[in-house]
Parts: sequence; structure tokens; C-alpha cells
Amino acid sequence: MSNQDFKIEAYTDNDKEQILKVWEKSVLATHDFLKPTDFEEIKILVKTIDFNHFDVYCLKQSNKVLGFIGVAEQKIEMLFFSPEYIGKGFGRKLTDFAFLELKADKVDVNEQNTNAVKFYEKLGFKTYERTDKDDQGKAYPLLRMKLETAGKSPNR
Repeated sequence: MSNQDFKIEAYTDNDKEQILKVWEKSVLATHDFLKPTDFEEIKILVKTIDFNHFDVYCLKQSNKVLGFIGVAEQKIEMLFFSPEYIGKGFGRKLTDFAFLELKADKVDVNEQNTNAVKFYEKLGFKTYERTDKDDQGKAYPLLRMKLETAGKSPNR
């Protein structure tokens, strides 16, 4: 897929159904550490999110959402892709956009999501804090990470 085949667009409410589907497929493919009951609880919570409260951008091809990123207060709050687009460089494109356009320099990552941890470390993020539980109080440790090269796209 060439660069001309996709575009990064600001979220609109018309994208919500698609990003919820992308979120679900992505989490099922990458968060195998979640208990099924916890996944269902999180899914209900995600459906209630007003994505307009974040800077959310969708990576699209022909109006199909392939993935999305959400930033609030310079922190990447969400980055999800349909599984068939994971590992193809698109995460890098959305994070570069977030670094340069939204000045994002922080992220929280589930410690058990080792591929995500490696992805962010490769981009130049360093862990500055570890929690025993996630923000909902569940036993899913988080790594709070900060970009060492804040304000610019990290070196490749």
C-alpha cells in the first residue's frame, strides 16, 4: 500500500461505529492477557466514550478506517489498528503525526502487551513509572512512558 492510498483525517461522529469495530478487533488480537469478563466490561466502557473530547485522528483508505490514534494533554490515550494493518508501518505514521502535530510525548501501555511496549521503546519512549493496576483498578500493570525526544519525530 503506497502513501497515496491512505489519509489521516480528524475524527467525526460518522467514524464512531468503524473505530469501535477497529478497537474490538485490535484488542482481541493484541490483548490476550485480558480476562473475557474484563474485556466485556472495557468494551461497554469504550462504547460510552465521547471521542470528541480527545484529538482523535483516523487513518483511512477510501473512507474505511484502518486505525486511529487519540491524544489528550500531549498523551497518546489510544492507538489501535485492524489486525491486518498491524506491523505494516501505519502505527509509526500515526505516532509521527501525533508527535509533530499534537506534540504528544507520553503514553501508558499495558505491561503484558509486550509488542506495544517494544513498539514504543523503538520510537524512543522510556518507562518512568510502573503501576500494579490499570486506571480501572484491575490487575493489569501499566508502564507510564515518556518520549525522550519530545517535540519532534524520533529518529528511525
